[in-house]
Amino acid sequence: MGGREPLGVEAVAELSPQGPLPIRREAGAGSVFAALDLGTNNCRLLVARPLIEGGFRVIDAFSRIVRLGEGVSATGRLSEAAMARTVEALRVCAVKIQRRGATHIRCVATEACRRAVNCAEFVARVRRETGILLEIITEREEASLAFNGCAPLLEPGWPRAVVFDIGGGSTEVGWLGLEGAVPELLGWLSIPIGVVTLAERHGSAKLPETLYDAMVEEVAHLLRPFAASHGIAEGIAAGRVQMLGTSGTVTTLAGVHLGLPRYDRNLVDGRYLDFAAIRRVSAALAAMECAERAGNPCIGRDRADLVVAGCAILEAMCRLWPVGRLRVADRGVREGILFDLLAQR
Repeated sequence: MGGREPLGVEAVAELSPQGPLPIRREAGAGSVFAALDLGTNNCRLLVARPLIEGGFRVIDAFSRIVRLGEGVSATGRLSEAAMARTVEALRVCAVKIQRRGATHIRCVATEACRRAVNCAEFVARVRRETGILLEIITEREEASLAFNGCAPLLEPGWPRAVVFDIGGGSTEVGWLGLEGAVPELLGWLSIPIGVVTLAERHGSAKLPETLYDAMVEEVAHLLRPFAASHGIAEGIAAGRVQMLGTSGTVTTLAGVHLGLPRYDRNLVDGRYLDFAAIRRVSAALAAMECAERAGNPCIGRDRADLVVAGCAILEAMCRLWPVGRLRVADRGVREGILFDLLAQR
């Protein structure tokens, strides 16, 4: 497919948060949107048609754990094995994009590619072998897309919100004002810790409580200055703050908490998780061997060695910001891209 025009764009303007999206009539057959998010751990694609009433209807999707960022924190390079796995997944995405006749396309890559010294080589290989043109976005762009992608799940009536996205190589946190017609990003932070980087440093075996607490503190240390500068604790004490999380960590924990026989997005997206349930499930997972975690149908082998690192990152936020519960979003960067493409159409 290397001889075709590239599937992607070089730059797309930042989007604004959108409200709830009805799924009704398609706005004709002319436009088809494709949004691809290549992260440190996952490769995800959504293909959708715009709707007359606003919003979109998903007509195709793909998700695969590729671990593109495996070892990058130690070597500074994308490994040959990781690149090969990722290119195979991107070939599947390219076929879906072309088969669906996508007319508006954006394909982005995040932390692993931002860090890797051989990123340009990888991007060229992807374009040559799949036809996909990857756009390496900044931390701020990633945060903006993720927050806007899950913004429809923010509850009205709360003046402020903490919104976060726990990734493979980084974690983004946003402080949103909700008093206007659309959410306003008052502040944001990206820390260079994600589930892959933290797990690579601390391992995936059963963790003693002292080591788990040390992981939590490592993350909390990086979050405290941001929290203090925005007065987040004071807002929480006044009962003015809600919390919304988007990531494999929060969706996995929700599935485990619900005891689902297999992961079901329809039962998880928009679900509320009490902090007590988060702590209970996190403690249980940290006390398990990796093989035992892999036996849970909502975790599986691909996530078993990463889920406890995600729990530690989430626990740091729960301890710093005791809102009491959070809303789970099984949506993020891809949906943010789709909203952006809708705005530009």
